Amino acid sequence: MSNHKTMDLTAGKPIRQILFFSLPLVIGTLFQQLYSFADTVMVGRLIGENALAAVGTTYSLHFLILGFVQGACVGFGIPLAQSTGAKDAALFKKYFWNGCFLCTLTGIFMTAATFLLARPLLLMIHTPEAILSSAVRYIQIIFLGIPAAILYNFCAGVLRASGDSRRPTMFLLFSSLLNILLDYVFIVPIPMGVAGAALATVLSQLVSGLLNLFWIVRKTDLLKNSEGCRRPRTAQLLHLCRLGFPMGFEYSISALGAIVMQGAINSLGTAAIAGQTAGEKIRQMFTLPMESVGMGMATYAGQNDGAGRPDRIREGIRSGICIQVLYCVAAWLVIFFGKEAFTRIVLGPQAGESARLSVQYLSIMSCLFFIHGSLMIMRNTLQGMGYSIHAVLSGVGELIGRSVGGWLAVSFFGFTGICFANPLAWGLALIYCSVMTHHFLKKRFAR
Repeated sequence: MSNHKTMDLTAGKPIRQILFFSLPLVIGTLFQQLYSFADTVMVGRLIGENALAAVGTTYSLHFLILGFVQGACVGFGIPLAQSTGAKDAALFKKYFWNGCFLCTLTGIFMTAATFLLARPLLLMIHTPEAILSSAVRYIQIIFLGIPAAILYNFCAGVLRASGDSRRPTMFLLFSSLLNILLDYVFIVPIPMGVAGAALATVLSQLVSGLLNLFWIVRKTDLLKNSEGCRRPRTAQLLHLCRLGFPMGFEYSISALGAIVMQGAINSLGTAAIAGQTAGEKIRQMFTLPMESVGMGMATYAGQNDGAGRPDRIREGIRSGICIQVLYCVAAWLVIFFGKEAFTRIVLGPQAGESARLSVQYLSIMSCLFFIHGSLMIMRNTLQGMGYSIHAVLSGVGELIGRSVGGWLAVSFFGFTGICFANPLAWGLALIYCSVMTHHFLKKRFAR
């Protein structure tokens, strides 16, 4: 008998359903960011500022490749959520097994390609020679862990699509603590440098992925009686590709803008790289919960779209934005009073110029968090309704915004231009997603 607890998001008050479904995701991403933050602190404090800059300069490539993985797996979960809303267990199983097939092929191809291209890509974004070798070591290990990233993101997405956001969070909490422990072991007793931080991240994610897979296979009825559903099926494969790969490309298009911006940051020197890296890690601690609410919104929209309830999707958008705005106000207050202390934790008390730049970055970004929070609601609603191609097009807005920010930084405003690049990217994408969400909901109501 299964003890698999799920939420039916097609009934009940939308604000309550979104909040309670998203809360475990928020807790999970906070802990996930905690171990990423621990990477940053340990590298910066135990190895040095150059090592921190080496890890920081890989962020845009990390975002480009692993963002594609995350986006694709979220997309693969949309038909599963729609099957859950439609109460079609057989279709759910077919999508699961065809998703496994696509994930395997994607993992093999991406791991081989990215490992070989790591150094040329870092040279392309003008990585300083002093940190190049460390940056290559770090990102190559991260790229070798792509199959682990796919395993975790797909299996966690399967459980969330079925209405269970608690279990993936519990496994993520465990792997986060494991990552912090492994960080220390691979940096202090076993002095592997930045390679140790990368290895700790990969191993922890592998453990989390295996735990999610174990739960799906052994502790739920989701795959019960799957004998006729395991072979590749053209209809399901094509539908998964139509939803998953465009969402992956949307993440990657946004990341191309981050790569352009990283090139601009690199041209400003090591202090700018370290300052932006520290500020960005702290910023992510506060904005990842917004992304978790967005992930909850994708499942909510998917289930209600499968159930034919556009009215609940519209109510959910209003509720989701309300949650995001309230959170943004609280996040701004914490950053306003704590930005110097957070920066000292990452960079140490003697960081000087890099610390000043980190504080500047946080001061500007925190005032504009509400743009990011609103984007997460509108974009994930589109994705949950199955319009992944429009998420890709919204990513073009992010590419333009980050590119303009990088150009402004180099040409006119220096580091201040970098501080405005992400909010500009979010704003352009939000405008597009808002227009398209309104358009497609209007079509749903007209049916």
